[in-house]
Amino acid sequence: MTKKKLNILYEDKFLIIINKPHNLLTISNGKEKDRTLFHYVFDYLKQKNKNNKVFIVHRLDKDTSGIIVFAKDEKTKFYLQDNWDSFKRGYVAVVEGNVKKSRGVLKSYLMETKTLYTYIVNDKNGKLAITEYEKVLENKKYTMLSLNLKTGRKNQIRVQLADIGNPIVGDKKYGTKKDPIRRMALHANYLEFIHPKTKEKIVIDIDIPNSFINLLD
Repeated sequence: MTKKKLNILYEDKFLIIINKPHNLLTISNGKEKDRTLFHYVFDYLKQKNKNNKVFIVHRLDKDTSGIIVFAKDEKTKFYLQDNWDSFKRGYVAVVEGNVKKSRGVLKSYLMETKTLYTYIVNDKNGKLAITEYEKVLENKKYTMLSLNLKTGRKNQIRVQLADIGNPIVGDKKYGTKKDPIRRMALHANYLEFIHPKTKEKIVIDIDIPNSFINLLD
């Protein structure tokens, strides 16, 4: 992926929304500085106008693909961040095995180790994480889930699905043993929010990767 090939889903003078490919960092991790989505968006906007700026609103894991939002000014950034949990944020995941219930709500408290591993705790000292899920497709090996985030905790989908015995395909960090499509099967496919300036409803709905669907064929 290069800056010339950014998959831009929406852009105006206040924000820009990108479809991030998997295997790409959102921002630098200290080791990799140039090959990040932030860097590509920064270069793209600077080529349009050297005075343009870009601000991080949220992140997706390196191995997660899909919708990600950047702001073009600090006021827009803070509005989006302050209201982030009120926006409708949908993901699709393919997990190992068959999920028992056709739909449900995963509610847990999360903490993180110094090595950046997120885990569930049994008390409220952790950060509350809530994820709604619904079955979309299943076969003998896998289940595809539609997920709606009610909170925005780091790795919450990955940790909560692993906790119920259905880790995301390709997610070696949280317990999967299978990597049939050589990536983690998690994709941010839906975002709905009120534009901070125009107050119009913005709805971004993108396709599920074909590789996910092929697992269920």
